[in-house]
Amino acid sequence: MKKEEKTNVMRVLDGKKISYESHAYTQDATMSGEEIAEALSENPDKVFKTLVTQAKSGAYYVFVVPVKEELDLKKAAKAAGEKAVSMIKQKELLPLTGYVHGGCSPIGMKKQFPTFIHETAMDFDKIYVSAGKVGFQIELSPSDLIEVARIQVADIV
Repeated sequence: MKKEEKTNVMRVLDGKKISYESHAYTQDATMSGEEIAEALSENPDKVFKTLVTQAKSGAYYVFVVPVKEELDLKKAAKAAGEKAVSMIKQKELLPLTGYVHGGCSPIGMKKQFPTFIHETAMDFDKIYVSAGKVGFQIELSPSDLIEVARIQVADIV
């Protein structure tokens, strides 16, 4: 990535003086999270995807899970204190979060939603999440991510 090319996520982290490393990779729209981990030459357990849900109450929740795992909607609802949550429609993602599918990050959304990360994130010194743009990831400590995005740790897969 060119030095001057910064995503909103990187600007947020820079502003809070949080250490991270950015990684760019060539991505096409059909790449899975596991293929992205492979493009980064990284263990897929350390690469996390950001999923946005809506509860029956109307509230939105964000869940950050390893790319090779599926969000358990029952566990997610329980973590959020809701009866049920469901994935939002892809077309709702950009207007709601400011991010496109494949480039959604838990950092720097248009509005701060209650956010949860799967507990396995704490097993690593560094993890990867989207840098807010397709083809870009950031690598940072889970504790820094938790602090900057006000994330709760939970068993959600």
